[in-house]
Amino acid sequence: MARSGYGSKKKVLHHGASQLASGGLDDASSFEVLGAIANYKTGDKEVRAGQDIVRLGERCDVIYALVAGWAFLYSLLQDGQRQILQFALPGALLGLDLLGGGHATYGVEALTDVTVSILPQKALEPLSRNHPQIGLLLAGLASRDRLLSYDHLTSIGRRSAHERVAHLLLELFVRSHAQWPGHLIEEMHLPLTQEHIGDATGLTGVHVNRVLQDFRREKIVEFRYRRLRIRDPDRLADIANIEPQMVRAWIRHRQPD
Repeated sequence: MARSGYGSKKKVLHHGASQLASGGLDDASSFEVLGAIANYKTGDKEVRAGQDIVRLGERCDVIYALVAGWAFLYSLLQDGQRQILQFALPGALLGLDLLGGGHATYGVEALTDVTVSILPQKALEPLSRNHPQIGLLLAGLASRDRLLSYDHLTSIGRRSAHERVAHLLLELFVRSHAQWPGHLIEEMHLPLTQEHIGDATGLTGVHVNRVLQDFRREKIVEFRYRRLRIRDPDRLADIANIEPQMVRAWIRHRQPD
């Protein structure tokens, strides 16, 4: 089924793919921030998959910089159901919205084994003073995180099940590959289970499984044993009803178009 603007979506995705191959796209801002933080951190911490980096309700006076591995932000309902709010990839800063030592209204769990650098919140003032560009970079990262949050809210509130899953798979594929310049491939290790996909999209495990089976049968996507292969990216983008500006937010151009 064709949608208005589909050609522009394909163009942006193809442009993104070619830029990835030439190293023109990555999360440069995140890693520039990590480089500046290195002189102000109090140390690094290893967290095993399944363990919390930030616990719900805890008072937090540090910022965690995700150096390696994947994590996700989540909230819990009274009946124990979990809602995954966002996935964090290397370069993410966790706890920026808890400045002032506030209590965490969400948890952060390690999706894989991760390494985080620990930055005391009080170090932000000298960091910003000695590296004036860091303030703008932090604002940019916060703005992107807000865009992602708005987009996820739209998915859960208005998109169909197939659109939600397609949108999430495309987002994670593009964001991950933006960090690997020179690797133009259609397959990646995606450290999610169907349960994670369900918790992120507000779908049951049975519903997620049905959608993935449909995608596999139609030769659009294969997701098995935490390996994601996109066989027809244009068709997947069409199902996701993806907007070009959101792709640009995911991949964060180093230079303007």
